[in-house]
Amino acid sequence: MSGLPININDLVNATTVESERIEYKESWNPEDIMHSLCAFANDFHNLGGGYIIVGVAERDGMPVLPPKGLLPEQIDTCQKKLLELSNRIVPSYFPVSSVEFFQGKHILVLWATGGDNRPYKCPKNIVANPVYNHYIRKGSSSVRATPDEERQLYELANRIPFDDRINHSASIEDLKLPLILSYLKEVGSELYHRASSIPFPELCQQLQLIKGSPEYLRPVNVGLLLFNNHPTNIFRGARIDVVRYIDPIGDELEERIFEGPVHVQLRSALQFIQNTIIAERVRKIHNQAEAQRFYNYPFAAIEEALANAVFHRSYELNDPIEVNIRLDKIEILSFPGPVPPVGNEDLKKDRIVARSYRNRRIGDFLKELRLTEGRGTGIPKIRRTMSVNGSPNPVFETDEARNYFLVTLPIHESFSPLPAIPDVELSDTAAITKQILNLCKTPHSRSEILNYIGTNTGAASYRKYVLPLIQSNSLRLTIPDKPSSKNQKYQTTEEGEALLHQL
Repeated sequence: MSGLPININDLVNATTVESERIEYKESWNPEDIMHSLCAFANDFHNLGGGYIIVGVAERDGMPVLPPKGLLPEQIDTCQKKLLELSNRIVPSYFPVSSVEFFQGKHILVLWATGGDNRPYKCPKNIVANPVYNHYIRKGSSSVRATPDEERQLYELANRIPFDDRINHSASIEDLKLPLILSYLKEVGSELYHRASSIPFPELCQQLQLIKGSPEYLRPVNVGLLLFNNHPTNIFRGARIDVVRYIDPIGDELEERIFEGPVHVQLRSALQFIQNTIIAERVRKIHNQAEAQRFYNYPFAAIEEALANAVFHRSYELNDPIEVNIRLDKIEILSFPGPVPPVGNEDLKKDRIVARSYRNRRIGDFLKELRLTEGRGTGIPKIRRTMSVNGSPNPVFETDEARNYFLVTLPIHESFSPLPAIPDVELSDTAAITKQILNLCKTPHSRSEILNYIGTNTGAASYRKYVLPLIQSNSLRLTIPDKPSSKNQKYQTTEEGEALLHQL
């Protein structure tokens, strides 16, 4: 019966889990499997452990399909031997085992998450009086740790990633079954069909959402972040603040706060940005049948940048993720900065290879939900989508102390707030610009200007017709030190006179 919170087809084909975190075994090989369990438990790079798939052969790191599979009696033998292998690892380590039916065959999947009691070691060989070694993952192989790597393992002993730590101030009742069921259904896990019929603590253990002794089971932080209705009651900064600036000074702005399970707030914030910010334009090319289409911001770049912020930020801090939508750019700010040794110079490279991750399990959940891709792919994807859209290059930065991580996505130049001057004949916008500049040769108020051109006097009309002229210095404020003054008026400048002459 399936006990995995993951789609088995995606797992076997390494669609949502990186191939280096999957080990395929055509048959049961106890020593190799023990070494791999030990290596995944040590989780040297804080990647979240991995999976051993027994009954599927491997060629060049990829599965050979259809699978060879296992006979029922072989599965029973493997599961009995697994208990023996788990007790040979020091300290004892027990993975989640699940029998899966895949492409007409039974296979055994061992889900080995990063252990809480690392470093782990196990026998080199299954013999009397064996030699014990520490094992770690290097690429897609489990290898014996060098003396220096053993030293690093001991340094990692007390550094369990925050999202995988037990939360002693919460209880299992803080995990909500409807949210868990919704997740299992969305990712296509076979566990969804049994989830309502098994004891809730058992379900949570199969999902690795709780830890502890039977008499003291407590949720881990990742469970509270994804499967609690109000995680901000536990983690104050677990939210996304989206601020849209109406004017260049910042006196007028709109703010939206997104809370709830982190994957829900991520989707809600992205939906808001897609519905209210993203705009498309079509440019016809002379002597070319196909028109050119582009956006002020490619949505895929925003999606990846914000998902990366949710994945890599620290939930120990009270600072929320900030999305600042300015007139000429979008800034996505999260705290703190990248995990050392990644710094500003690394952020300029096409691909970043990090040694460890702040949240080893949040990323797995986001990938299962198709909200982010594999580790190390975020920055290349953002750069690629900005380039394909014809947008300026994105900027990634942090400070020397890595206190923050800032992603800046500049607006496409065709959506620049500066007013455009048509080459041949006046567009509607240019005609309105001419009306405003003529009117404001003598100072007029905002409402007088908008009434004069025959539009409503709301903020949207101000942003569309008046604000670009202020930004291009075609209009000046008569009370510049108090932009929102009720007595504020606007007057045509010398630059405005020159633009008027061109029009």
